[in-house]
Amino acid sequence: MLAIRDLSFFYGKIQALNHLNLDLREGEIHAVIGANGAGKSTMMNCIAGQLTPQQGEILLNGERLSGAPHLVVSQGVVLVPEGRQIFHNLSVEENLLMGGYIVKNRAPGIERAYEMFPRLKERRKQRAGTLSGGEQQMLAIARGLMSQPRIILFDEPSLGLAPLIVNDVMEHIKKINESGVTVMLVEQNARKALSIADRASVIEQGRVVKSGTAAEIAADESVISNYLGKSKRKN
Repeated sequence: MLAIRDLSFFYGKIQALNHLNLDLREGEIHAVIGANGAGKSTMMNCIAGQLTPQQGEILLNGERLSGAPHLVVSQGVVLVPEGRQIFHNLSVEENLLMGGYIVKNRAPGIERAYEMFPRLKERRKQRAGTLSGGEQQMLAIARGLMSQPRIILFDEPSLGLAPLIVNDVMEHIKKINESGVTVMLVEQNARKALSIADRASVIEQGRVVKSGTAAEIAADESVISNYLGKSKRKN
């Protein structure tokens, strides 16, 4: 469904992506794991149109995906960014309306958001910046779904959240996928990401070094040593 081909990106003289290749299949959850600075978020921002790679291309169903972020959204690809990046001074409902700006009738999307996250309905008139971290993540996810995406990109959705909230977020990602939305999940909590994913890739120094089923990646000795063995906490 989404094909990343020979993607390279530089921040000045620093190469963040190094001829990266990755495939996202329709209907799957594809987890992407790697160390901080490996290039995961850079890849996501290139897909979303927020960064322009110096080399390579991104194909959506065989057609080149390119242009400003709003054009990428109009093609059915949405990023739920790292750090949530909600509009703090707007209300919960105003944030949702902003997320559905390409949709003519946003009322059904808001209704679905409140059905998925009843707590947001309770706080619909509240300024988003006053929500808890978990509530802000709920809002970021709901806002992303407002444009009715075919692909949703999650960049570090568990960042800064308590373990119980992380479990809730992962369950919601599974439900979103089960509703027919294809998911790419970048996540530092590799153990949790692999537990819900169908397939997975490992990025090191800006390129994919391993890909396979989530079970295969979770059983790989180098992955266990580098990304799983150090994470003994319960989630």
